[in-house]
Amino acid sequence: MTDILTLTLLDAKQKTPLKQWRFETESSIRIGRSPENDVVIVDPLVSRHHLDLQRTDGKPWVFTNRGTNGTFVNGTLMTQGLLTNGVMLELAQGGPRLQVAIERVQPPPVPNAPNCSHGGNPPGNLFCIHCGWPIRVERSVRHYQILRTLGQGGMGTTTLAWDSRTSQGLTPGKSPVPTLVVLKEMNADMAQIAKARELFEREAKTLKSLNHPGIPKFYDFFVEAGKKYLVMEMVHGQDLEKRIFQRGPATPEQAIAWAIQTGEVLEYLHNLDPPIIHRDIKPANLMLRHRDNRIVVLDFGAVKEIGTPPGTRIGAEGYSAPEQDRGQPLTQSDLYAIGSTLIFLLTGESPLNYYGKQDREYGFNIDRVPTITPQLREVIGRVTRHKPRDRYQSAKALATALADCLH
Repeated sequence: MTDILTLTLLDAKQKTPLKQWRFETESSIRIGRSPENDVVIVDPLVSRHHLDLQRTDGKPWVFTNRGTNGTFVNGTLMTQGLLTNGVMLELAQGGPRLQVAIERVQPPPVPNAPNCSHGGNPPGNLFCIHCGWPIRVERSVRHYQILRTLGQGGMGTTTLAWDSRTSQGLTPGKSPVPTLVVLKEMNADMAQIAKARELFEREAKTLKSLNHPGIPKFYDFFVEAGKKYLVMEMVHGQDLEKRIFQRGPATPEQAIAWAIQTGEVLEYLHNLDPPIIHRDIKPANLMLRHRDNRIVVLDFGAVKEIGTPPGTRIGAEGYSAPEQDRGQPLTQSDLYAIGSTLIFLLTGESPLNYYGKQDREYGFNIDRVPTITPQLREVIGRVTRHKPRDRYQSAKALATALADCLH
């Protein structure tokens, strides 16, 4: 049996759902205002790290308050306790409310699976060392077997899935070669919004047309039971946000190398006809691939073609250029995001901590960061200028300037 935990953020007055998070395999969930949390709720009453939810195998969820203003469970102030189905979590008195739903689900059988007990497998194994099939499947979508949830964003939930078609056509006595893919499912609440549906379908269309080693491969796009699904390459690695949080700031040499590699992907996108703007370059969308230590750019859900009408404001706070905040992104907006990403990589802090009024315009003040040389500081300053015309005009020009900082 599998416990699926769903947290629904409710409107304070109408008590209607605003946003929903679904967790199927996680054993630890962090809730708070900071962007590194699993559930991010931006509200002045919510602490940066407000609440922990944890469970161990076969045991119920336990909550622990970390917030300054406390956590109320069904109206009672509590520091710690068991989390049960149907309770209401209130993050501070009068603060945001989360409705808890815990559902016990029996995973479906894997079609054509061999008769194997999967005994003797090391803990954490996804596939059986004896038969080669998944040890545990949460659910099935067509011929894709969902193994675990990788992450959840505002638009969709990404899962690790196994394509069971790889079990077909094998010679007797041979185990299947597991094919792992990323299956992105559009969130139910987003499926009701026309603009969200458009962006999700645009991501599929864009990925299908792209061919670059720094971009995940597109495999499939389909609609099943009214839900949209995107299937793409599984990139084994770690995103730069997690890497910096775990290991601390990068060296200038390493940060510059990652920025140049990111620029190579952007150079490819910006030189397409029509050019494509990513619009969401940030450390969490830059994956360091294990097999070759190269950068792979993720999440093409916000891409925009040059020449299309101005659209909705899309972008991460601190990484989004001023013109992009106005719904008028340019290719130079992606370059701006590389500059602010460099600030995070070199300091381990949000770029917003360094943002403010500089002379006649707003910008980043990184004069006191000891690891940033004057030459690198000048490059970052130029690529993050307020006006696009004052920045580097191409990813290639930015890469050349960054490479010069290494000599």
